[in-house]
Order: sequence, then C-alpha cells, then structure tokens
Amino acid sequence: MSDNATAARRSAIYLLDQILGEGRLLSECLAAGALDRLAPEDRARAQRLTLETLRGLERADRLLENHLNRTPALTVHNALRLGAVELCHGEAAHGVVNSMVDIVGRSRKHGRLKGLVNAVLRKVAAEGPEAWPKMRVPRLPEWLRDPLIMAWGEDAIAGMEKAQFAGAPLDLTVKPGASGPGEVLPTGSTRLHDAGQVTALPGYGKGDWWVQDAAAAIPVRILAPKPGEKILDLCAAPGGKTLQLAAAGVDVTALDVSETRLARMHENLKRTGLKATVVAGDALEHQGQYDAILLDAPCSATGTIRRHPDLPFAKDGSEFGELIEMQARMLAHAWSLLKPGGRLVYCTCSLLPDEGEVQVEVALDQHPDMSVDRAALNIAGIESEWITEEGGLRLRPDYWADLGGMDGFYIARLNKSA
Repeated sequence: MSDNATAARRSAIYLLDQILGEGRLLSECLAAGALDRLAPEDRARAQRLTLETLRGLERADRLLENHLNRTPALTVHNALRLGAVELCHGEAAHGVVNSMVDIVGRSRKHGRLKGLVNAVLRKVAAEGPEAWPKMRVPRLPEWLRDPLIMAWGEDAIAGMEKAQFAGAPLDLTVKPGASGPGEVLPTGSTRLHDAGQVTALPGYGKGDWWVQDAAAAIPVRILAPKPGEKILDLCAAPGGKTLQLAAAGVDVTALDVSETRLARMHENLKRTGLKATVVAGDALEHQGQYDAILLDAPCSATGTIRRHPDLPFAKDGSEFGELIEMQARMLAHAWSLLKPGGRLVYCTCSLLPDEGEVQVEVALDQHPDMSVDRAALNIAGIESEWITEEGGLRLRPDYWADLGGMDGFYIARLNKSA
C-alpha cells in the first residue's frame, strides 16, 4: 500500500466531507489550502478522486446500500463511496480496501468501524465492477433537475446528465500566431481528452495558450474586439476572456471584486506576455465610458456541472433569486458605461433561462436604445438551432456530444443606438 495513495485518498475523503456535509465548493476548499501539504501529483490525484466520486455518487450509494443496515457517519460513508468508485473503475481491490481500512482505522472517532469498511468493500469488489456499467446514469439533485426539465425537457436533461457523468476534456485558447496541442474544435478552440499535467504540455511555458472551455471563449468572439478599442471586462477573473481581449490588441480594463482570483489573472498575463489594466473593485461602483463591454455576470454556474460536479451537492438553489437581481443591476449599470454606438455582450455560465434569456428580454423593455445583434452570432461553429427567440445564443452541455460536450452558456450581443 502506497503512503502517497493513502494520503491522496484521505484528502479526498476530507473534501467529500466538506462538500457533502458543509456545503462548501471544491474551489473554496482548495483556496483555503486543503491540499497544500500534498505533493503536486498527490494533489492532482486527490482532486481527481473527489470529482470521480461525486460524478458516480448515485451508483456508489446504490451498491453500498445492499450491504449496510444503516447509513454510517459521513466520513465513513465517504470512505466507502470513494472505495466503491475506485473499485468499479478498475483499481486493485487489495490496495483500495487496505487503504480505506487504514484511513478509517486511524480515526479516533470511527476506528471501530474498520471491520465494517473491510467487509463492505470486499463485497463491492466482488460484484461492483460488473454491476457498475449496467446502472443508470446518475441524475442531478431534484432542486436543480426539476427547473431544468421545465426549461429544456427530459431528453435534454438526460443528455446533460450523461455529459456530467463523462466529465470534461481540457480546452485551450491559443494566442494568435501561436499553436497549441489537441484537436481544433469548430469554434477555433483546441481540445485534449487526456491532457495529463497542464504545465507539462507544449507551449505552456512560452505562454502560447491558456485553459478555457470552448463555450467560455465564444463571448469574446461575438463581441468582435477591434485593435485600439477601449473595452471593459466586468467580473473578469480568472481572466480567460481578458487574455482573449488583450491578444486582440485592445485597451482592456479587467475588473473583479476578488483580489485572490485576480492574482491568477496576473500570473496568466505574465506567462502569456499580454497586457491589461487590472482593477480590484465592485462592478456596480465602477465608472468610465467604453467602446465595448463584456459582462460575464455572477450566476448559478449550473452550466459548468460537467467540470464542477460538486456544485449540485454543495448548493441548493436558495441563492438564485439574489443572483438574478444582481445580474439585472449589473447589466443596467454596465449599459450606463457604454458609449453611444457601442456594444455589450452579456453572458452567464448558467442553464437557467431566468439568468439568460429572461434577463435580456427584460433589459430590452427597459432600455429603448438597446437592440439585440443577431448578425453577431454568425461566427464559425455556431449552429442555427442554438439561437434563441430573442436573439441570444444558448449553449448546453449536451451539445457536441460526439466531441465531448461544452459548458452551458447564454450569450447575447446588445447594441446601443448612436
């Protein structure tokens, strides 16, 4: 049994406890230093194990309930869940079972249950690998699944759940004139299905590209920045869209309220050799006049579930109303910062129409000088059926199923009359 493997598993169980027990997002746990003591390869393994367990949680629980008279304490339950997922993914039973028994056995609070862990996981090892692929694709929690079915229908949601269960490949945006690894997607991003360590990929050190989901790269293409323009990127961190704007040769101001998230943007600007004015501040208090504005508004992030399977378990939808109100206020304020004749791209990585289509419909009623630019959506890789009734663009995780899917996004380009 590898000490490193056990350390990674112990950390993954801790992360599962935080997500499923405390309602914390994985990103919050990582930012708080949950894995800082691990070596880089063990940190990567702990994150991978956490994500795989969350994606397969429903299947793991169904396998385990056959061998449990009652649900054990959360930490023990998560050790069993993690062990079941690893066993069903083909990991050697000896290593997994011994590691989980050791982890639980060393716990002062739960050590007496190591015999249970040993017995249950040995039964899962015997029957799980054969049963696993015959089980249904895990479903989203009802608090999220129900409104999504109302919006898009059961077939679409089944496709989204399939995309979430499969996970997400790694997408890159390549600087103009440079090249990047992977296959080129219809919209121009490149994709790798087995990327490995990102920093070891060719071109990383030279700053030839940055990590950015293909869907997240589309808003800047729809904005169509022109060299020399003064453009504001609101809610800009972690900075993928800022890098796109800077690479287009514009005078870009990147604003975000989080200095911690902006630190990552500074790192990427330095690595890529691109320049932007980076400002830490509240989007609702910012002042100025701009030729164009990109507003990637804070949202439920429900469109990113294939990359962030922790989200449906850490959240419960109670914050939706507050987010929708904030989006409306941000869009109205951003409109006041736009010069006459300018253009604004509003986008959210959400699957909920209230955070996308509905926001634009309401804004159009409130601003007589606002119009939707449907022609701006005529860019490479965009399918006509993705264009919505009011003239925005709706992207979903079940699109590009044969290529590995995409994040869910809503995007609309709004023109201000001169």
